Amino acid sequence: MVFPSLNSVRFRLERLERMMDRIAIQKSALVQTVHPAQRMGATNLLQYLSLRNVDIRDLQDDLHILGLSSLASSESHIQRQLQAILQRLGKEYKRGSLNPCDYRLSRKEIFRQSKLLFGIKRDENIPHIMVTFDSSFADDYFFIKQLLLDGMNVARINCAHDDETYWSKMIRNLRKACRNTGKPCKIYMDLPGPKIRTQLLKKGSADGKVTVKEGQLVWLADDSRGFNKNDIVIGTGEPGIIPGLKTGDHVHIDDGLIRGKIVKKSKAYAQVRISRISSSKKRIKAEKGLNFPDSSLRLPPLTEYDKSCLPFISKHADLVGYSFVRHPKDLALLQDLLKTYKKQTPGIVLKIETPEAVKNLPALLFQGMREKSFGVMIARGDLAVEIGFERMSEIQEEILWICEAGHVPVVWATQVLENLNKTGLATRSEITDAARAAMAECVMINKGNHTLEVIKTLQDIFTRIGGHHIKKRYTFRPLSIATHFIRNR
Repeated sequence: MVFPSLNSVRFRLERLERMMDRIAIQKSALVQTVHPAQRMGATNLLQYLSLRNVDIRDLQDDLHILGLSSLASSESHIQRQLQAILQRLGKEYKRGSLNPCDYRLSRKEIFRQSKLLFGIKRDENIPHIMVTFDSSFADDYFFIKQLLLDGMNVARINCAHDDETYWSKMIRNLRKACRNTGKPCKIYMDLPGPKIRTQLLKKGSADGKVTVKEGQLVWLADDSRGFNKNDIVIGTGEPGIIPGLKTGDHVHIDDGLIRGKIVKKSKAYAQVRISRISSSKKRIKAEKGLNFPDSSLRLPPLTEYDKSCLPFISKHADLVGYSFVRHPKDLALLQDLLKTYKKQTPGIVLKIETPEAVKNLPALLFQGMREKSFGVMIARGDLAVEIGFERMSEIQEEILWICEAGHVPVVWATQVLENLNKTGLATRSEITDAARAAMAECVMINKGNHTLEVIKTLQDIFTRIGGHHIKKRYTFRPLSIATHFIRNR
């Protein structure tokens, strides 16, 4: 076996180090815009993005052959890890010239940010656990108390359901349980965002469902004028959707169970041909989700209902979830609005659930870093429908890497032990999925009848996997997210 040349490996590493320094200098003004407590993470994020803008897989192979760190699993302290390798290859650094963001400091910073956002937890070696509250919790103090005793760290209230009367009762019960148990718990409230839901405007409107078949034509429109009584006309529930669509765009209905493509478009409607139905019941139902993964929709970043929730959220919540955020300017709007209600604003959790949010993730992080603390939620439900199920594993990994590079805490959400929660029996695949969730700082559980069992199962999985889940090796091909950011800002 021919070993790589040490001089060649050192030369390539030094070139990468100079590139990181150059990018950091070029974008130093951006780092100065973030909160002082976020600047180390912001600088490391820039350096990581600069590295992920190039292909270093051959270099990683050579480093691995030489028995050196291949830079994998070094997202949180990327330049210092590179410098440590160069030291092993004989490079000497002047006192104070090494990047202070090393492994220990970066892990300490991520832990600090997580504690600031999600609070104190029982076991520091497993993620925080967020539990979605059901309407019944408004009148069930004892169940909330048991959730706390079993390990709930964050209580999630979805503002898409119930109203301020119910939310107030839930919060009173939670705070009473916290006092009586001595267990702290943060309150997280989700802004619903735009409700893009199916409305049956012609055929099927009476009973709320209509049978369809593959190859059939249906219509998207804001109203039913001009259509025949047997036409299947679907309203979107939000004005401004139709103008943002174009011929060739894909349309996903009911979490992608029904898929189609726009074959004809006018100002007033879009004609969709159904291409695939993945359900045994071949029906379109009212109030099911609509997704347009290829379309640039003209939707307000915050709905009027979202804005109406902000006074209550500002008064009662520790955290606020921002649904369907797409651009940094969207986040800036929410940051400014929250400051009008209270000086100490709730921490914002950015819900990444659209292709635009994925593409703009670095810019969203830098905007979020203007605050002392914030987090990111991988909202895997809508995100999987928007980007395609086959890409979900890849994209959720990329989000985790980039957030770790910025020292930003992550919530792993949607369908965690879903079958166990609903039926009392876990599938093999969801146990494996739950083990992957250990890479995040917080894991969200949806509503179900077996929530206590889900919490106990998660804690058991996390305890068992805790010594293993960071033992992996990734290769660094260029990330499109990094390339988009480095070349366009």
